[in-house]
Amino acid sequence: MPDNPIPAASSRITLLSDQDLYLFNEGSNYRMHETMGAHLVSRDGQTGATFSVWAPNARLVSVIGSFNGWDPRANQLTPRGSSGIWEGFIPGVTKGALYKFHIESRRHGYRVDKADPLGIWHEKPPRTASVVWDLDYQWNDREWMEKRAARNSLRAPQSIYEVHLGSWMRVPEEHNRPLTYRETAPRLAEYVGRMGFTHVEFLPVMEHPFYGSWGYQTTGYFAPTSRYGTPQDFMYLVDYLHQHGIAVVLDWVPSHFPSDAHGLSYFDGTHLYEHADSRQGFHPDWKTQIFNYGRSEVRSFLMSSAMFWLDKYHIDGLRVDAVASMLYLDYSRKQGEWIPNKYGGRENLDAIDFLRRFNQEVYKEHPDIQTTAEESTSWPMVSRPVYLGGLGFGLKWDMGWMHDTLEYFKQDPIHRKYHHSKLTFRMLYSFHENFILPLSHDEVVHGKGSLIGKMPGNERDRFANLRLLFAYMYAQPGKKLLFMGCEFGQVREWAHDTSLEWDVLQYPVHSGLQDWVGQLNRVYRSEPALHQLDNSPAGFEWVDCNDNLTSTISLLRKSESPKETVLIVCNFTPIPRLEYRVGVPVGGYWRELLNSDAAEYGGTNLGNAGGVNAEEKPAHGRPFSLKLTLPPLGALFLKAG
Repeated sequence: MPDNPIPAASSRITLLSDQDLYLFNEGSNYRMHETMGAHLVSRDGQTGATFSVWAPNARLVSVIGSFNGWDPRANQLTPRGSSGIWEGFIPGVTKGALYKFHIESRRHGYRVDKADPLGIWHEKPPRTASVVWDLDYQWNDREWMEKRAARNSLRAPQSIYEVHLGSWMRVPEEHNRPLTYRETAPRLAEYVGRMGFTHVEFLPVMEHPFYGSWGYQTTGYFAPTSRYGTPQDFMYLVDYLHQHGIAVVLDWVPSHFPSDAHGLSYFDGTHLYEHADSRQGFHPDWKTQIFNYGRSEVRSFLMSSAMFWLDKYHIDGLRVDAVASMLYLDYSRKQGEWIPNKYGGRENLDAIDFLRRFNQEVYKEHPDIQTTAEESTSWPMVSRPVYLGGLGFGLKWDMGWMHDTLEYFKQDPIHRKYHHSKLTFRMLYSFHENFILPLSHDEVVHGKGSLIGKMPGNERDRFANLRLLFAYMYAQPGKKLLFMGCEFGQVREWAHDTSLEWDVLQYPVHSGLQDWVGQLNRVYRSEPALHQLDNSPAGFEWVDCNDNLTSTISLLRKSESPKETVLIVCNFTPIPRLEYRVGVPVGGYWRELLNSDAAEYGGTNLGNAGGVNAEEKPAHGRPFSLKLTLPPLGALFLKAG
């Protein structure tokens, strides 16, 4: 004890019950945010705020803030039994007050001022204090919430527009500042609606000190970044999108966290949230800390963070970042730089258990949302239920499709016949998981250039190739994800500190590409065959996947109704294919739903005059066939009737 005892904050008013503490220490308190952190209260004639924080190895914890001159002697918290939690009530604290926890450790005389791990709002970086706030908000999305299960169904069309809030659109006349949450809401809703996307996925909005991390180095797991406004402002953005029929997915990062002094790292003078051994607790790629998933209280913390966004912000899905780095103990490590599990293997058993529990609990509480794994290896059954031995995710990014497809499209068309398998290999595994086909932010940064920059040839051919890439993407089974700017062919590589190149839309090649993506989305949503059986082999059939000499493929997408079948034929060379015969299952007239070479999209306008009558000539093992004109670097979508 100190020589001069510090006046304690009153512990008479508290939000934490003994049951809360028990569940927290057990690892099954999934709503810590309801009772821990800072909460404004008015009780027994007193108004102020309760404060609580987990710091089991602290000798002393106090609240410092704008209300007590940042004096660590003013408001000491009281330990709550053996739970490791310190708590207290400070009268007179009002909304908007700044605060931190001052921690004096039992170890090494360590002293530090920490932001609240459960803070619901923090100062705008580079400042690091937490802010006493509330989450009062009048939601107006009841209709959406009642019906969103159908929009999030694996049988529904899901076309996801991936957005980084700080660089989607800026205000150049005001020092190039980003839009606020409230400024973004009407602009984004109008644009996404006009383009036909069904979902918006935000790169992490959780508070992060380094803007250049794009949010992937999170310090505030319960707070939207204050760079663009208040918690209520972010609620308004979600609410507005919901009212316009658009789902909201958040990137969530339980895989690692930064070592900033005010954050979770070395929180109470010990490795509390992370492993002490750097072979387990330090991430060599990102120079960050790795959560200790085997610690009960850490599981409670992370599970509460996930539930918080679903409960309080009406979020429709969580995309979990860097799952592979969680699953493998030797991820990005050489021999001797990692510690095997108790069976001598490389699998992180605690992380596996955490991910399974996360998915079980999230789907139990919110069965109408989806969780998505960014998992880049061949780990089995990522998107299969836990009771079958899976990890329990609803969806998984198909990174293999992305790598193979972009590698194929980088080839000069004259050489593509030697790489044909990169287009077709996916169908050997495409129904092993519930896949999303991602063309994400990761493909347009760090010297990789833009999507349009990856395409070979002159300007006309580059844009034809990109339209063809998108057509091939929408033809394949799986949900779709496209990073902002790719839909109109942004020329330069994405930069997080400036706006997208909206000015290029004055040029027909860019506006034509944008129109093409919008039309793809509309047809994708209106044709059941293009989405209804995404995760079933019954929804897909090759017509001809072996014509590598002409670099063409043809396939059928099917729904539960044979009448809804859609034929897609792609020509991956700049040579038009005249009288190209393709087998089809039924006769009659096949209408051209889409032609990527249409003049309105910037193409040469070569096609089939709106459709073709099937001939009673067998081809490709089918009783009828179409004699088609395949446009150069073009794709056709056709439907009988």
